[in-house]
Amino acid sequence: MNPLDATKSGFLLCIAVCMFIYTFIYPKDTLSAEQEEQKFSTNRAECGFYPDELCSALFVGKTAALRIGSICQNTYRPAALSCVQTSCNCSTVFKALHFITRPLSDEEGNFSLAYIITIHKELEMFVKLLRAIYTPQNIYCIHVDEKSPTDYKAAVQSIVNCFENIFISSKRENVVYAGFSRLQADINCMRDLVHSKIQWNYVINLCGQDYPIRTNKDIIKYIKSKWNGKNMTPGVVQPLHMKHRTQVSYREYVHSGTSYVYPTKNAKAKPPYNLTIYFGSAYYILTKEFVEFTLTDARAKGLLEWSRDTYSPDEHYWVTLNRLQDAPGATPNADWEGNIRAIKWKDQEGTVHKGCKGHYIRDICVYGLGDLQWIIESPHLFANKFEPATYPLVMDCLERRHRLKVLHQAEVPIEDDWRFQEDNSFNMKLNV
Repeated sequence: MNPLDATKSGFLLCIAVCMFIYTFIYPKDTLSAEQEEQKFSTNRAECGFYPDELCSALFVGKTAALRIGSICQNTYRPAALSCVQTSCNCSTVFKALHFITRPLSDEEGNFSLAYIITIHKELEMFVKLLRAIYTPQNIYCIHVDEKSPTDYKAAVQSIVNCFENIFISSKRENVVYAGFSRLQADINCMRDLVHSKIQWNYVINLCGQDYPIRTNKDIIKYIKSKWNGKNMTPGVVQPLHMKHRTQVSYREYVHSGTSYVYPTKNAKAKPPYNLTIYFGSAYYILTKEFVEFTLTDARAKGLLEWSRDTYSPDEHYWVTLNRLQDAPGATPNADWEGNIRAIKWKDQEGTVHKGCKGHYIRDICVYGLGDLQWIIESPHLFANKFEPATYPLVMDCLERRHRLKVLHQAEVPIEDDWRFQEDNSFNMKLNV
C-alpha cells in the first residue's frame, strides 16, 4: 500500500469512529440527562399545590399520597423560619412568625391558661409549638435545660424578650431523662407562675416535641365541659412491674455530655404520711389552687423530698397527690381518664394503633406521613412526638390545618399576618 492510500484509510477510519460516537454514545448521555430532568419535573408536578394538596390527601389516608409525599418533602425542604436563627425586631417577630396578637373570642379572653414548656434542642420546633399555643391572655414559662448550648439559650431569650407574657424560668436544671431534675424543672416554673400578675385558671405542661391537635378554644371547652374545677392526672395505683422505680434509690449521672439515671443497692424507706403511690403520666392539666397546694402542703413537700432518688418521679408525683381526697380539684377515683396527649407506644401496637409510620425512639413513635390521619382523628388535645428535620411535611400539614381551625373559630376580624397560606389554585379546606 502506498503512503497516500494509507493516509486515506486512516482518515476514513477516524470518520467512522466519530460517527459511531455521535450516533450511539452521545445521544445516550443526552437522553439520560433529559430523562433525569423529565423525572425531576414529573416529581414536582406530582407534588401539586404544595403542601396543601398533599396534606388534604394525607389527612384522609390516601395511599398514593404517602409515596408522593415522601418524594415531595425532600424536593421542597422548608426554608428556615424567619427571626429564629437571625435576630429581628419584635414587630417583625410577630408578623414574620404569624403570632396571634389578641384574644379571638370573649370566652378565651376570660379564661387564661398557663403553660410550662421544657426544651433543650430543636429551636424551630419550639417556635412552631409556641406560636400554635400562643395567645396574649395566656402565660408561658419556658424551662431551658442548663446543658443547652449558649447560642441556643440566647436565641430562645431573644424571642421571649418580645413578649410580656412569656418568660424563662428563674431557676434552670441540668435535666436528666427519668431523673428528679425533670420534675424539679416543672416545679421551678410553678413557683414563678403562682406569682404572675396574670390570673390563670389551669396549667398545662409540654415538652419541645409536642404539638396541639386542638385549638385554644377547643382546649378551654374540653376543660370546662369535662373537668371544670378538677385536675387531669391520668394514672392508676402503682402496678407491681413498676414498683422497682420506688423501692431502691436512684442517682443521676451527668458528665461530659452524657447523662442518665442508675439504680443503687440502697433500699428506700416507705413513702411519707403512709401515702399510696400511683403511676401515671408525667403530663397534666392542673388548677391553680392545686398547684398552690403542691407548693405548700406538708404531704406534698414530704413526697417531693422522698421522690428525689426515685426513677422518673414525675410519673408518680402529680397523680399521687391528685388522688388525695382533700386536695383542691382532686379526682380520687379516676383512672387513665383525660385526653391530654396522643402517643403511639410500641407496646400498644395492634391494639390502640396499627403501628408507627415514622420510627420509634424509646418505644415512642416519631410520627411519619402515614400517622397524620390517626393524629387528627385522635380525641386528645396534644400529640407527641415530632421531628420536623426528619419528616418536615408532617409538621407543615399539622401547622396549616391547626391555624385554619384557629382562624375559622375566630370571633374577631382576622389579620393578614395570622395566615400561613398564600392564595393559590388549591388551598387546604377544613371538613366542618
